[in-house]
Amino acid sequence: QVQLVESGGGLVQAGGSLRLSCAASGRTFSSGRNTMGWFRQAPGKEREFVAAIRWSGGGTSYADSVKGRFTISKDNKNTVYLQMNSLKPEDTAVYYCAAGFPIRSDSIAGYDYWGRGTQVTISS
Repeated sequence: QVQLVESGGGLVQAGGSLRLSCAASGRTFSSGRNTMGWFRQAPGKEREFVAAIRWSGGGTSYADSVKGRFTISKDNKNTVYLQMNSLKPEDTAVYYCAAGFPIRSDSIAGYDYWGRGTQVTISS
């Protein structure tokens, strides 16, 4: 069993910053090929990839829409972070943390564990 719990969501103005956290418990990934990812879903839209990082902490990838603004990282224990800067209204969505063994880090397929999400709202 793997449990993922997101936190850090909230309401901020455009141009502001927010840091999301994903705390993992239960099974621990020891292989550097294991991947943690952030996805988001806005009302009426499909869930989309945001960023991913290998459990080892090395190797990251980002959606084009967030490059240069968001940074994914991992501490030495069990928490993955998503630092979001220069936030835009279009970043408004429920953000989900995921874990698994995807062949491609930006695909939902291969992520076996999901958190329940945290709401991020950016006002104009």
